[in-house]
Amino acid sequence: MTDTPAKPLRVLFCAAVLQNFFDLPATEIGKVWAATGEMLKGIRDLPGVTVLGTLDDDETMVGTSPNGWPWTFYVMADVPDRATVVAACNLFRTIKVGEYRLWKYMRVEARVGRELVIPA
Repeated sequence: MTDTPAKPLRVLFCAAVLQNFFDLPATEIGKVWAATGEMLKGIRDLPGVTVLGTLDDDETMVGTSPNGWPWTFYVMADVPDRATVVAACNLFRTIKVGEYRLWKYMRVEARVGRELVIPA
């Protein structure tokens, strides 16, 4: 018998910028963007993750995303397993922005599924 490698999970990480971000003085906003860059690199660099694409709709949506839709930005990736999805979401809990964590300024939801194959 041949072991068939497991197919990766197709994950859409949906992130929303929260009101706390918009309440910051202009001099503090750069710290949040630096932490956001660290989080995005952290997702990309997790073992077995392949980032397929990103979308940031900040040019056509201004302000918070309080109801879960629309989100502020998205990262679509193939991820090897659920534990890696959890590790990616955990970056919002662990990356520091001054004395706070990134989750003070944004939230994340991971939509997990499989690749939808378009017939030839």
